[in-house]
Amino acid sequence: MKRCFESYTLVLHVDAIVERDLITMALCASLRLPPKLDHFRSLGTSRSSHGCSESYRVATLPNIPDDNKTADGMYKSRRKNPKRRGDNLDDLKQELDIDFHKISPEELYQRFQTHPENGLSHAKAKENLERDGPNALTPPKQTPEWVKFCKNLFGGFALLLWIGAILCFIAYSIQASTSEDPNDDNLYLGIVLAAVVIVTGIFSYYQESKSSKIMESFKNMVPQFATVIREGEKLTLRAEDLVLGDVVEVKFGDRIPADIRIIEARGFKVDNSSLTGESEPQSRSPEFTNENPLETKNLAFFSTNAVEGTAKGVVICCGDQTVMGRIAGLASGLDTGETPIAKEIHHFIHLITGIIDADTTEDQSGLQYDRTSPGFKALAKIATLCNRAEFKPGQEGEPILKREVNGDASEAALLKCMELALGDVMGIRKRNKKVCEIPFNSTNKYQVSVHESDDPNDPRHLLVMKGAPERILDRCATIFIGGKEKVLDEEMKEAFNNAYLELGGLGERVLGFCDYTLPSDKFPVGFKFNSDDPNFPVDGLRFVGLMSMIDPPRAAVPDAVAKCRSAGIKVIMVTGDHPITAKAIAKSVGIISEGNETIEDIAQRLNIPVSEVNPREAKAAVIHGTELRELNSDQLDEILRYHTEIVFARTSPQQKLIIVEGCQRMGAIVAVTGDGVNDSPALKKADIGVAMGIAGSDVSKQAADMILLDDNFASIVTGVEEGRLIFDNLKKSIAYTLTSNIPEISPFLAFILCDIPLPLGTVTILCIDLGTDMVPAISLAYEEAESDIMKRQPRNPFTDKLVNESF
Repeated sequence: MKRCFESYTLVLHVDAIVERDLITMALCASLRLPPKLDHFRSLGTSRSSHGCSESYRVATLPNIPDDNKTADGMYKSRRKNPKRRGDNLDDLKQELDIDFHKISPEELYQRFQTHPENGLSHAKAKENLERDGPNALTPPKQTPEWVKFCKNLFGGFALLLWIGAILCFIAYSIQASTSEDPNDDNLYLGIVLAAVVIVTGIFSYYQESKSSKIMESFKNMVPQFATVIREGEKLTLRAEDLVLGDVVEVKFGDRIPADIRIIEARGFKVDNSSLTGESEPQSRSPEFTNENPLETKNLAFFSTNAVEGTAKGVVICCGDQTVMGRIAGLASGLDTGETPIAKEIHHFIHLITGIIDADTTEDQSGLQYDRTSPGFKALAKIATLCNRAEFKPGQEGEPILKREVNGDASEAALLKCMELALGDVMGIRKRNKKVCEIPFNSTNKYQVSVHESDDPNDPRHLLVMKGAPERILDRCATIFIGGKEKVLDEEMKEAFNNAYLELGGLGERVLGFCDYTLPSDKFPVGFKFNSDDPNFPVDGLRFVGLMSMIDPPRAAVPDAVAKCRSAGIKVIMVTGDHPITAKAIAKSVGIISEGNETIEDIAQRLNIPVSEVNPREAKAAVIHGTELRELNSDQLDEILRYHTEIVFARTSPQQKLIIVEGCQRMGAIVAVTGDGVNDSPALKKADIGVAMGIAGSDVSKQAADMILLDDNFASIVTGVEEGRLIFDNLKKSIAYTLTSNIPEISPFLAFILCDIPLPLGTVTILCIDLGTDMVPAISLAYEEAESDIMKRQPRNPFTDKLVNESF
């Protein structure tokens, strides 16, 4: 573990950026000029928010005489091209004076001409978009291109060269005025210096402009999307296409796409820390609870994150009119961090001048069941109702297995399975109206919903639950077998464990399902269920069964893991799956190598208790979250140090963070991949956080340093290889430049110290630099990778630098 993960994983950066950096470095080094690092800094990460946690208080101070609304609350106008936010700070400091949270839902719908179930019409949405413009913050004023060009031409050390050129021209002028036959050396030197600065400035400006355009295109590659209801259909639109009055659905992991008034909520909580400084997630519900719009529970604000539950809301403010938009107008500057490669170059200039989750795909095709059995009917009903996934509209002619789904992979698999088995899943849901829901979260590891009955002769509510099998079993008192309900005794629990072990051992993802019919005397029709503080039973339920899904790893993952191992990178799997399933997947992708045993494998082979096995004899380890909770930091460090192949299963977000910190204590540079809200703390703590661009939540993307556009683990390995190539080529360019410059500097030192005549003139040396040194230095930047580049052990970041003692 003393050897470190190669940290230059520039997955998203194309060759044009890399080449520009290397060429500029070679040019500047050959001219003995420190290169500008602005373009390197642009590749760094920025984890700061739009403003400080108290900045919302600054944005909500004195009264505003004109809030740009008509008497009925509609906006009178919105500038298509508003002034720069900083141009009118007085306007931005006006008190937030809105009444959207106070008015009744009916008045809200009337004001925005919308409907809670059907949303806006397409015509009205188009009209609002043309009137108000896109739902996006006005970008800050850009630096004019001529200013950028002048900075490259006259900024930094280029200015010193201009001064040198001017002094040469002045010296030549003095000589020409005092002598009939002046020496032309100063004239030539001045011309060469001016030419060098002009050529370098033009080249630097061109590359900087090219780099900026590429970085801008990266932002557009990962846009934010929102689920919107228009004319009764659920659509997935880019967030900037939202308009006032749109009805949007938000779930945990999403970023709020605009300021919205909550009209429905199920265990919904938001992280307002970037807005109000409150560290704890705040619950949101349709109720008006406070005059202050920032404190009331029925408003959620643009760019805050949903961390639990689901909600439906009406868009009340967009773009610059949102609370965050007002704060962004007062905020200035972002604190950007440097990438490791930028740090290395900084180090060089100072000398010169003084866990990975397994990657899976979704494929649902196996159907094995008896449709007529009472057990399957009960199981199918739970899988249909306790499920938020929905087919995207307009796919009626598509085969069910090829339809696109709004929802996560597990729920999408259940939806397709039930659509094949039962047909008309959406019709079944409409007949069994959902009245309450506790969404899945990483703490409970289950999802609960309560539904009205579609049986006119049975008015009782039906509670359905799905989640991690062991959590579901703990909440059950009876089991449904052969059409009969029996007490869940130890024998039944043993049968459950055997089934679970068999399914999990095949590498399948297993979910448990249970239900409970609520008595009508305690829970009559119209009973107000509370999802925040449940006023209905979630224990003593009836266990119905298990369902498993094949979650196969991508074909490229085993090769990528093997490549990581040969490169000296330790791959650790951290997952929320059951240890049995996690172990099976880890073996299938090579995270646990063939022939390597865990403590449990050794105990089973020797037929001895696990407690009698020496942990250090096992090269592999599978650690359950409950075990990890009992370990102190020293015990965790011992596991990380002595086990080469590790799988952590059933982990919580806090435990993922602890694992990352443990690896960092061992001196490793840690890269973490993740796609969910529960991965965000680990992504942010890691040296390099890698989020999934397709399946990743908005929260995880914000916490990460880079985003995989193809959600492919193999892309990370390609990035590591590219990073090593960049480091090697930079080192070659610097070595060549220094070795060629030292012989040129030595005669000058001898001339100054020992008064030895100069063998070469200044112009001659410049010609040698430009004519012979620059081309080889640039060519080294284009060197292909060495054949063993991914077979070398990672460098030590503390001793193996671009320039060190041995160099």
